[in-house]
Amino acid sequence: MNTYVRFLIPIAIWLLITNIPVPEGVTEQGWKLLAIFVSTIVAVIAKPMPTGAIALTALAGAVLSQAITLSTGLSAYGESVIWLIVYVFLVARGFIKSNLGTRVAYFFVSKFGNHSLGLGYCFSLTSIITATVVPSSTARAGGILYPIMTAVSDALGSRPNDPSSRRIGGFLVKTAFHANLIAGAMFLTGMAANPLCQKIAASQGIEITWLSWFTAAIVPGIISMLLVPLVIYILYKPELTKLEGVREMAADRLKSMGAMSRDEIVMTIVALGMLTLWIFGGNWGISATMTALLGLCAILITRVISWDDVLQEYNAWNTMIWFAILIGMAAQLESMGVMSWFAGLIGARVTGLEWAYALTILSLIYFYTHYLFASMTAHVGAMYGAFLSVAILTGAPPLLSGLILAFISNLFACTTHYGATAAVILYGAGYVSTRIWWGVGLIVSLVLIAIWGVIGGLWWKALGLW
Repeated sequence: MNTYVRFLIPIAIWLLITNIPVPEGVTEQGWKLLAIFVSTIVAVIAKPMPTGAIALTALAGAVLSQAITLSTGLSAYGESVIWLIVYVFLVARGFIKSNLGTRVAYFFVSKFGNHSLGLGYCFSLTSIITATVVPSSTARAGGILYPIMTAVSDALGSRPNDPSSRRIGGFLVKTAFHANLIAGAMFLTGMAANPLCQKIAASQGIEITWLSWFTAAIVPGIISMLLVPLVIYILYKPELTKLEGVREMAADRLKSMGAMSRDEIVMTIVALGMLTLWIFGGNWGISATMTALLGLCAILITRVISWDDVLQEYNAWNTMIWFAILIGMAAQLESMGVMSWFAGLIGARVTGLEWAYALTILSLIYFYTHYLFASMTAHVGAMYGAFLSVAILTGAPPLLSGLILAFISNLFACTTHYGATAAVILYGAGYVSTRIWWGVGLIVSLVLIAIWGVIGGLWWKALGLW
């Protein structure tokens, strides 16, 4: 596509939205910001410039049009989730530089290295196991999946921001990402916003327990874990498929590495300490971001990585620049009433429909409006309660409605590279282009909807939820 056309498409979208009369209940500034945000997302897809440059241009446009102030536009740089992403990238550098990541990668390859799809299922299994003890999709992505995925890719000659990324790295990134989301949907404690769904449902008289959540999610969750890696394998097939002799090679290299080095031992201790704090730190007032910061400080003090390593971590600082702007704009859209207006608009359209049709429409809209969000928690906070109320008013079974919308609150992040912190971390690794991320994500979203809507629906019928 011509570069000028890439510029013209988002500009045309911006002009189209700004020329629509401002709806009642939405501020003029909110409507301006919506036009800029949507055109920014279109620009990210069309890619007339790098994502960071697009985000900075969008920020300038938002400020010049008086949709937001400059201080408001920059406010997200102070959000802890932004720094969590940076810290996770830097700690992962310690896994790589110390060679601990290589050792772990060779171990996995030696066990599951006969076929690239087998490695993909390895990430699915890892996601399910860790989701039972690590109540954060971000922590799992950044602290467990990211370092292992990058180490395995590196061991197999697949490099980020390079044609060799198609070798196997891109496939592993997408598989790890979607497996992480599915695992989050399977457990009440699998994602940070899940308890928020539980709390909002309780305020409407719906009791969702850990067991009721798990029981309803187990069948569609397991089927998703089995089918989604295969779908990704078909859509984005790695160049390395049958890995003949790779298991033996990995075992030999693991043996040749010998005993763990001093830096590997330090990195192992730090990793276990971070995992412990990610699981139990909330009880001691230590957040996930603080855990990552402590881990980074530990490997700096022990000189596993140097300050020059920190400064040279391109992916961390690049991701920080563009994601902070997007998450800040999305948060302002919510505070300006745009999301409340949209939820009310949808509610008015489905009232009076048969509850099954109404719940289906609400679920699909709730799923795909995630294109407008840069945070899973923000989406839940803005729309979960409103959509649940509307579903109940149409006569839909309350518990079923609460669970379906809660499951979607994890799965909807499969669509974009900015819709969840875990997405930002894994996309930021540099193995998958924006176009491929969105294209594969859209098809996977349809697969997930089919699995959870059809197979899940039959399972929930057997459980007596409807």
